[in-house]
Amino acid sequence: MILSSVPEAPIRSDQAAHAPGGRVLVVDDHEEARESIAEILRHSDHEVHCSPSAAEALRRLDDESYDVVLTDLNMPGMSGIELIRHLEKREHGAQIVMVTAYASVATAVEAMRRGAFDYIEKPFTAAKIEQLVARAIERGRMLDQRYACDRTTTATAGEANSKATESSGPAMIGESPVMAALRERIAQIAPTLETVLISGESGTGKELVARAVHAQSERAESPLVSLNCPVLSAQLMESELFGHERGAFTGADAPRTGRFELADGGTILLDEITEIELPLQAKLLRVLQERSFERVGTSRSISVDVRVLATTNRDLQDEVGEGRFREDLYFRLAVVPLVVPPLRQRCEDIPLLVAHFKDHAAARLQRDPVVFDSSAEQLLQDYRWPGNVRELQNIVTRASVLVGRDKVSAE
Repeated sequence: MILSSVPEAPIRSDQAAHAPGGRVLVVDDHEEARESIAEILRHSDHEVHCSPSAAEALRRLDDESYDVVLTDLNMPGMSGIELIRHLEKREHGAQIVMVTAYASVATAVEAMRRGAFDYIEKPFTAAKIEQLVARAIERGRMLDQRYACDRTTTATAGEANSKATESSGPAMIGESPVMAALRERIAQIAPTLETVLISGESGTGKELVARAVHAQSERAESPLVSLNCPVLSAQLMESELFGHERGAFTGADAPRTGRFELADGGTILLDEITEIELPLQAKLLRVLQERSFERVGTSRSISVDVRVLATTNRDLQDEVGEGRFREDLYFRLAVVPLVVPPLRQRCEDIPLLVAHFKDHAAARLQRDPVVFDSSAEQLLQDYRWPGNVRELQNIVTRASVLVGRDKVSAE
């Protein structure tokens, strides 16, 4: 690839993980509040724009694209929930975060049911909002790499692929035999209520598979609530999973609803479940067995009806053997296993993925898609892709940004 913009060989997966800041729209009728949030996020290298009302935010979103929309809940005129309802009907591509001082189960569940990524309660620290926005951007980029832009893009992956994904939720790009087998397996598993363990290397698309399982289940109209386990400490993870009462620990200034409670009636996705420490694994096992739990700081049990999906990039049997994962929890989770193949096992899908990523980057950059010459295409085909689909997307996006009108070559 051309030396001035793209490495001679695709970048390593550890390099690919460090993406630049995103575009964030902050929506709040209080100028001081929105400018304070904007200042925090600008220090984290995000490009931040502000809107004083939901109506003005919708006008902005007609003309511009954002990675994250941070919206206050209580605003005059159109509320944050009403804004989320409007965005639900649009192809906006942003991850939505609701900001509120008046959190309740009802508002949080409705926001997440309508597609919000998460919510955050006032007051919050700079570190907490920075972390939440970073997670939202990363989640959006992972979805970008896996979702087809529209029906036309899905159709380019082949008629069989299009038919397989037409009514089954998020489209998985690829027509290789291993992808066809994966779709068939998802179709068998989804209608059941069993716990599903989804394994595969980092960057293969495990979250997309989980979303496809949910979309094809009887719970498709109910919330799918996810938790990215690696980013949280043990104490914060317990609070995120089960919620907490006010005063449960230092910094718990208000009660918080946990992810299991938010997912009641729907599905919870525990991303990279091996990051949960052993003491908390015991509490998770109890939820799977008894369908009940207690918030941190109280002994009152809460019953829930939740289907559990879990992902891992490790061999859980090895983790059990090393004493890092409970065997009883492993057997509870691995009722129905799904394995997502690495990109090197479906090289025939690379041209389809490259075409999708080029078109998506071109739409965001408002320019023609970048062109790869035959030598670059061959290099992409021959490379082993340790970072899988995520690494491929980073390469194509980087080329789209840096190359401009020139062709990308393998030189």
